Amino acid sequence: MFLFSGSPSRKKTMTRGVMEFDQLLELAREGLMVRTDSRAVQPGECFVAMPGVAVRGIDFIPMAMDKGARYIVAPEDARDLVAPVAEEDVVVCYVENTARALGELARAHFGTDSMDMKLVAITGTNGKTTTSYIIEHLLSEAGRKVGVLGTVTYRWPGFSVDAKLTTPDCWMLHELLANMHKADVDAVVMEVSSHALDQYRVAGLDFDVAVISNLTQDHLDYHGDMETYFRAKAKLFNEYPSEDKCCVINYDDPYCRRLLDQCENAVAYGLGDPGAADSQSLQGRILSCTGKGLHLECGFKGKTWQVESPLIGQHNAMNLLAAQAVGLCLGLNCKDMRSLNDFAGVPGRLERVPNDRGLHVFVDYAHTPDALINVQKTLKELDFDRLITVFGCGGDRDRAKRPLMARAVARYADVAVLTSDNPRTEKPEAIMDDARPGLKDCAMMLENPDRQTAINMAIREMNENDVVLVAGKGHEDYQVMGDVTLHFSDTEAVLKAMEELDR
Repeated sequence: MFLFSGSPSRKKTMTRGVMEFDQLLELAREGLMVRTDSRAVQPGECFVAMPGVAVRGIDFIPMAMDKGARYIVAPEDARDLVAPVAEEDVVVCYVENTARALGELARAHFGTDSMDMKLVAITGTNGKTTTSYIIEHLLSEAGRKVGVLGTVTYRWPGFSVDAKLTTPDCWMLHELLANMHKADVDAVVMEVSSHALDQYRVAGLDFDVAVISNLTQDHLDYHGDMETYFRAKAKLFNEYPSEDKCCVINYDDPYCRRLLDQCENAVAYGLGDPGAADSQSLQGRILSCTGKGLHLECGFKGKTWQVESPLIGQHNAMNLLAAQAVGLCLGLNCKDMRSLNDFAGVPGRLERVPNDRGLHVFVDYAHTPDALINVQKTLKELDFDRLITVFGCGGDRDRAKRPLMARAVARYADVAVLTSDNPRTEKPEAIMDDARPGLKDCAMMLENPDRQTAINMAIREMNENDVVLVAGKGHEDYQVMGDVTLHFSDTEAVLKAMEELDR
């Protein structure tokens, strides 16, 4: 039922104006402003009734008209609901998918269909942020002017703002791209989440390169199951066709490998056997992996080269390969890859906390079972005595993931410290109860729902050659408790815990 059902202030007459979508596109190209929030509508503007489950855009058409909307974009299957309530001076455009229509309108309004910037989209469960930073470095060192839209910031030379979402909403995304174009950006690297793909937030864009890093359990509270999650990721490859689009695919991952048969212009990458993808694969071989970094041998189409990177761990070898594959797709050569030797790393991604005590403490964004396994395995392979891992699970998110995260921690940690991450509206203790069964095989477990206290406990537990991993929040400088967002930085918390050692 519409929210406005029975309202005496509305005329229940049939709409007098119906517009074809091509006509509306022309108006958008001429400057017509488009809104998806009915509260923001100004007289004469266009309101797009976006799809939704709990909240439907069509329920807010009356508010948009009250605000003076002249044009309404509504779903075709809601014609019988919308037509009787549309006012006589309002023109309605019916489309099959309003989310996709918004992308086309944004494309026309901002001119993103005529920009000559190269667009690189990265999806996958883990590694998106690190790979985007590596690509940014690689292209910048090759003389390109690069913009990045991702989990940490939206940025380009001379501009940076903290990111609210991994992938911005569709209209903002096109606006950001237009601003990058005005700033003479040559290439844009975007992290594209499964939510964004499912919700068509990247509608209206033509990608030059699409990348998938891997697929492991995450966001099942939203997608329901792994196959649905995979199909959402796959949209980047099979629903955003563009001429000569290059698809960069991790052939070591079974889900990703399924995409190789669907993509004509694919560059596969990995550390294992590429199989049938051999002729179009970037193959890597780890020559050494120590606390000082990675020594990686790479081969592509008969050419070989080596990269000596300060990044550590096999997962970073994969990130380096993905970034190099993108570089090759965009015209770089093996000599350009030398610049990776100077890439220092990414904030909150296996980031060492500098201190004058000589303590080995790392902060990492790992918040999935697979990411926890990868980062802990990396540290266990180095020359430390014990691994102490601090972790928590997010509230109002996939409950089934919690014991799996704990089990991942128990697989490698000598000491597990269970605490809170972002509890949101759940009780921290209840979240910890869900996770605790996964720690039954851990040699030693400590716990406290207060994250600062838990980090204090981990630092006090350290011996001289132990290593502490504080996992889950990485670069984030906040903690969400209830409806309140509080300042909280794992790096600051670690330094504070070290100060407590003297008291």
